[in-house]
Amino acid sequence: MLARLLPPPGPKRSGPLLAALLTVTAFCASDVVARSYPFGPRTRSVNDLGNQYLPFHTHLWDLLHGRADGGVLFNWQSGFGASFLPDLATYVSSPFALLVGVFPRDRIDLAVYVITVLKLACAAAAMARLLPSLRPGRWWAAGLLGASYALCGWSVSSATYNLMWLDGLIALPLLCLAGEWALAGRHRFLGIGIVAAAWTANFYTAYMATLAAGLVLLLRLWLSGLPRVQGLAAAGRACLTTALGMGLAAPLVTVVYFGSAHASPGRFTGFTPVPTRDLLARLLPTTYSFGSPALFVGTTALLLALALPFVRSAPLRVRAGWPLLVAVVTLSLQWGPTQLLWHAFAAPQGSSYRQTFVVCALLVIAAWHALSYGPPDRRALAAAGALLALTAAVASRSDLVRPLAWPVLLLAAAGALGGLFLLGRTGTRRRSLPAVCAVVLLLGTQVGEATATAAVATRLRLGHMDDYAPWGQRRQQQAEAVAEADGWPRYRTDPGREQTVGNDPLTVGGQGAQYYSSHTSDVLFRTLTALGGGWTSGGRSLQSLDNAVTDAIFSVGARVHSPPDPHQNWFPQDGSGVTVTRQEVPPLVTVRPTAARPSAFGPSPYRNQELLLGTRVYTVPRLTVRTGDGKAPRGAGGDRPGVRLDALPEGTATDRRPTITARCAAGSEVYLWTPHFAGTARLAGAPAGAPTGRFRSDPVSKIAAMQRLGTVPASGLVRVDLSPNRPSTVPDGAVGCLDTARLRTAVERLTATGATEVSVSGTIRARLPEGSTGTAVVAAPRIAGWRCATGDASAVPAGQYHGLIAVPLDGTSTRLTCVFHPPGLRLGTAVGGMSMLAVALLGVLTAVRRRRGTGPASEDGLYKRA
Repeated sequence: MLARLLPPPGPKRSGPLLAALLTVTAFCASDVVARSYPFGPRTRSVNDLGNQYLPFHTHLWDLLHGRADGGVLFNWQSGFGASFLPDLATYVSSPFALLVGVFPRDRIDLAVYVITVLKLACAAAAMARLLPSLRPGRWWAAGLLGASYALCGWSVSSATYNLMWLDGLIALPLLCLAGEWALAGRHRFLGIGIVAAAWTANFYTAYMATLAAGLVLLLRLWLSGLPRVQGLAAAGRACLTTALGMGLAAPLVTVVYFGSAHASPGRFTGFTPVPTRDLLARLLPTTYSFGSPALFVGTTALLLALALPFVRSAPLRVRAGWPLLVAVVTLSLQWGPTQLLWHAFAAPQGSSYRQTFVVCALLVIAAWHALSYGPPDRRALAAAGALLALTAAVASRSDLVRPLAWPVLLLAAAGALGGLFLLGRTGTRRRSLPAVCAVVLLLGTQVGEATATAAVATRLRLGHMDDYAPWGQRRQQQAEAVAEADGWPRYRTDPGREQTVGNDPLTVGGQGAQYYSSHTSDVLFRTLTALGGGWTSGGRSLQSLDNAVTDAIFSVGARVHSPPDPHQNWFPQDGSGVTVTRQEVPPLVTVRPTAARPSAFGPSPYRNQELLLGTRVYTVPRLTVRTGDGKAPRGAGGDRPGVRLDALPEGTATDRRPTITARCAAGSEVYLWTPHFAGTARLAGAPAGAPTGRFRSDPVSKIAAMQRLGTVPASGLVRVDLSPNRPSTVPDGAVGCLDTARLRTAVERLTATGATEVSVSGTIRARLPEGSTGTAVVAAPRIAGWRCATGDASAVPAGQYHGLIAVPLDGTSTRLTCVFHPPGLRLGTAVGGMSMLAVALLGVLTAVRRRRGTGPASEDGLYKRA
């Protein structure tokens, strides 16, 4: 099947090869110019690339090499146990992702870069393959425009660090090609395979690409002039191809759907369209912003698209149809209801313009049609130049147009207009010197401005987003410490509170609370938040909670401690190295008495921890909070009870900082819970080496985790010095003092009554003491998909014990078994099986019809090309 995708020998193969070569050259050159990894010292791991995608590719490497805790269905390393199939389908289901397996594990950064380059090259080749199928043209023009599509503003500014989206960049021209085959009644099964591959590789952008391919198909039907019956038949073939292809991908698509349905809701902002000046500015080279549609496709492609309405050699329908489609889809970017339609009716968290590559593709297709009828004449070029000048004039009012944009635009416009003018002077003498010069000028212009635009985007991203260092000494030390301490499943090893990225357990190993995914479960989010956990990204990125009580609850017997990441400048470095602490903890499965009426979580994380532990271990004292000048701060009000503190100027003396004072039993451990505090906190009088609490929060997307500050002195007086670096809130009940002796007693009791043997894979098997009654509690979040049974009984949906898996015990069974099935997998498998059966039946019918001589139309197609 893949062999049939390859163009035949000759010009049709040369175009895709040229497109791929231009794309790889420009993209790598841009990283050389920007001095970005792997061609310079600047990291390219910004935002979710470092936090999510690289760790998931690392976990895929572990799966391929048999080193992961868990399997394809379940991931025991993240979030104290999470469904992995939705993450696999969202982040690493692309066939390109398998290439990580041939790289060393500590070179995943390089593997992902190579995958990114290969995806861009394939997108360029796919577009260069599509264009001659729409209308015959010159092979070098297909290569030029294929590269302009692959190097569009959307791909170089947004998709290269969201590399799953690049599968949609590849899918769109291939889906349009499948639409062409449906029009001509050809390659039916190859079309089905393309749809299935696109939706399997990345369903999110495949959805957008499918909508776009449908619009292109409708326009092609209108341009073809087919009789109504033949047009409806072609549309029917396209719908059948799409339905069967999506059906084959259903086992992954349904799992993603249900995974999203059970995910943390996140924190989303409403859609606001960008001003027209910003919209037009993104058509120009070297412009960049996170929150606007990156429409850049290169000046040559833009001029050709603008010239299409004035190309008199093209039919009127072509001159009107493609520009109208470009305009309509562009306007759909700016209207809330159509924005939701493009994003599958789910508001995106982050950039609101993830469908921009559709407009870029339509601009390139329009440019191809303008050039396929011969080089535009002077009139068309003059009109296009005037429109480009008007666009630049309106865009000049935008802050997105930086000084560098003007010389790049002028050079690109001169090169594009000069090349097109020379091309028009050559007539039919395609091998003449002017023709060669024109082609070289156009290709050089495209590579030059694409290189500049990609380099600017790479540099500016580092200033606008969080960034993370590639694999280095810090993570190597963390991985070695985790490997040495690992005792799974007897106990968990948490890679630590001082995280390097949002998915540390996937990169350095261990089994921690940390988890960053679009599928972070709501039950895990609510449970960890109630226990004093912190999060970022609106609740989708949960952090480790360094707390002795929660470590006992979740059977964390070893914990890695690292200094703050030196790559970040959030807090001063303390100079210490990577260390490991251990504590005795209950097994993964414990037995709790059955309460007549289980209590619900309350506002205090200390009391919530005690509720899960089953024992009172904290003192929550009355607090006195004072500002730096000794006054009582004003109340916070609203839904955050407590007091409000203003940010301190940098360098404020210690005796001028806000304080919290309270009284607790000497020798107890002091914890501070201030979820809406940003800055540092330190226990006054603490000895050198005592921990400093580092808190990060903001009003929308982050809350800070509870942190240990040290030991209560003999006087019993607790004084905490605060250094807020932004306006913050200290809640009521912020301080908790832990009685470690009581905690040890609780751990010993849970260990004595807990499971004597536990084995874990995708299934949990535990052996309990004879006569166990009450409720067996598994120290894992009760996410949808768990079914449990005791003894020889049939498995039923697991119960819930304050967010954890719970199974009632009858006093006779000593065996506990819990099995996980990802929600939606059975439904998806059934749909996929029916689709496979339908494809097989279609194949049989096709073979019978061909044998009887009544098969589909010939390879010449059903219509004349418009």
